[in-house]
Amino acid sequence: MAYTTINKSTEHFNTKLYTGTASTSGDTQAVTGVGFQPDWVWIKNRDGAYQHVLFDSVRGVNKEIRSSQTNAEVDSGTNGYLSAFNSDGFTTTRGTNTGNHVNVSGSGFVSWNWKAGTTGSGNTSGSGTYKTYSYSVNTTAGFSIVKYTGNGTAGQQIPHHLGTIPQMIIVKNLSDSAGQSWNVYHHKVDASSPQNYTIFLNSNSARSNEQVWNDYSPTSTVFQIGSARKTNYNDDDYIAYCFAEKTGYSKFGSYVGNGSTDGTFIYTGFKPSWVMWKKSSSTEDWGISDNKRDTFNVMNNKLRPNSNIAESTSNVHVDYLSNGFKWRSASGEFNTSGNTYIYMAFGQSLVGSNNVPATAR
Repeated sequence: MAYTTINKSTEHFNTKLYTGTASTSGDTQAVTGVGFQPDWVWIKNRDGAYQHVLFDSVRGVNKEIRSSQTNAEVDSGTNGYLSAFNSDGFTTTRGTNTGNHVNVSGSGFVSWNWKAGTTGSGNTSGSGTYKTYSYSVNTTAGFSIVKYTGNGTAGQQIPHHLGTIPQMIIVKNLSDSAGQSWNVYHHKVDASSPQNYTIFLNSNSARSNEQVWNDYSPTSTVFQIGSARKTNYNDDDYIAYCFAEKTGYSKFGSYVGNGSTDGTFIYTGFKPSWVMWKKSSSTEDWGISDNKRDTFNVMNNKLRPNSNIAESTSNVHVDYLSNGFKWRSASGEFNTSGNTYIYMAFGQSLVGSNNVPATAR
């Protein structure tokens, strides 16, 4: 029998909606109600065409990267920034120009928040010159943040500290001002050799067979990278977000669309609270839904990580069920007949004591 080790999912991941309050440069807003001190905060202005902005505690405050762009990391004093990680949320500050990214008066925002926690540092291994890295990890929830320095040699190995094999890894070059795509390893992007493929978070393109993972499957201790600048240029800095499945809490899988309004059902073993998906077999946008922007089925609100467009309520029809999610539309973005999609999902199978039976596999 499978058991869940997650007592309460909202102690590790939570979605928080808030309305901006800032009207002038330097105005701050403490966003509370997250339920923990987050280590990775992903924010989107729901009302306008403004970038998705991502912050984490390993890089520190006021260090912005954008999921829909290839830009290097920036100190985001112009468009607003996250200025503190707090015990029950975070603080935003309006920038010198606008606060459109994180805090402008009257705009609606969504923040997706993950807890890591235990911190440390060390040296990379494998091929080439060993480089320093730092990390924050939550082994209970299967999530780590790793900042590392590239060495330009295929075969450099990056410790992820999860203690188990990750199913999904998201990597971004922080240094290259010319811009490098976000690279996603997903264990279901190919049925037999997922380590031979990457898929770009900032793009609607299909999977690519670029060898950014050096044809090497992650182990319980490290993931390996090739020599491409996207993941391993000498002395460039990178951030990696690493995920391992936890029964009854998280799932990183794939499914095949059926092209019907009685759409494909995807079994997770828990009721989702957040789902991100992407057609991997051909061109389509990424999508994200959650149970705070939609509080009942059928759920229609969607944001696209690879686009800055405002929240959309068209063409997204999904039910969050007790043991998975089910599409209610034949849209190509998530349910074209015969096409393959990857997804990541978080939720809760049962709320209560640890070690209660769960149905996730």
